[in-house]
Amino acid sequence: MKKRLSVTLFLLLAAVASVFAQNLNDKLMNRPYTDMRKWHLGFSIGAHTQDISFTHNGFVTDGGEQWFMEQPAFSPGFCVNGLIDYRLSTYLNLRFTPGMYFGNRDIKMREYNTGATLSQNLKSTYVVLPLDLKFSGMRLRNARPYVTGGFMAALDVAKKTSDYLKTNTFDAFLTVGFGCDFYLPFFKFIPEIKFCFGLRDILIHDRPDLVDDPEKFKITQSLAKARSNMVVFTFYFE
Repeated sequence: MKKRLSVTLFLLLAAVASVFAQNLNDKLMNRPYTDMRKWHLGFSIGAHTQDISFTHNGFVTDGGEQWFMEQPAFSPGFCVNGLIDYRLSTYLNLRFTPGMYFGNRDIKMREYNTGATLSQNLKSTYVVLPLDLKFSGMRLRNARPYVTGGFMAALDVAKKTSDYLKTNTFDAFLTVGFGCDFYLPFFKFIPEIKFCFGLRDILIHDRPDLVDDPEKFKITQSLAKARSNMVVFTFYFE
C-alpha cells in the first residue's frame, strides 16, 4: 500500500509537471530575474497522508492474550503553509514553511490467538515548523527542478482522549522532497512531494487514566514504541 501510494503521487507530480511544461512558451523566459532576489514569500495548499509504524514487545496478558497493531490503509488529510524563502547562493535556498496539517489514522488491533479485533481513529491537528535547504538545478527556460532536505517540528493541538492509544503532543521529523519551479508571467507555481520520517516515539506509555481499565491498557503495554511518518503533496505559489 505504501509503495503504491508513493508511485501514485510521483506519477501525479510528473503529470502536473508535463502539463505545465507543455503550456509554457519556450521562446519567452518569464520573470527572468526573480531568483536573484534575496527574499521570496508565498503560500501553499496540499494533501498528505499520515502513517504510524509500531514496534511490539511481545507482551502477553495474564489471560494469555497477545495483541498486534497496524495501520492497514491511509486516509488523506489537508494542509496549508506559508513560505519564507532566503537565497543563500545561486543553487541553494533556505526555506521556512510554517503551517497546519489536518489528518487522521485508522488503527486496527488484533489478538494473535483468537483473531479478536479492536479499532481506534487517531485524529491530529499539527502545527508544523519545517526548515529546509533547497538545492536547485539549472533553469531550463521556464522550469527549474530541485530537491530539499531538512527538519520539521510538529505540535499536535488536537484534544487527547483516554482511548486505547494516546500520543504525545510534540513530534519531530527528518524530511526529504523534490519538486519543480514553473515560472509563470506573474508568479511561480511549484508542485512538490515530501517524505517525512518521524524521529521520536510518539506513544504515551504512562497511562494513569487507564489504571482501572486493564482491557484498554493492555494495548499500550503491548508496544515498545510507535513512530509517525508522512507523505505530503503540495502546490506552492511564490
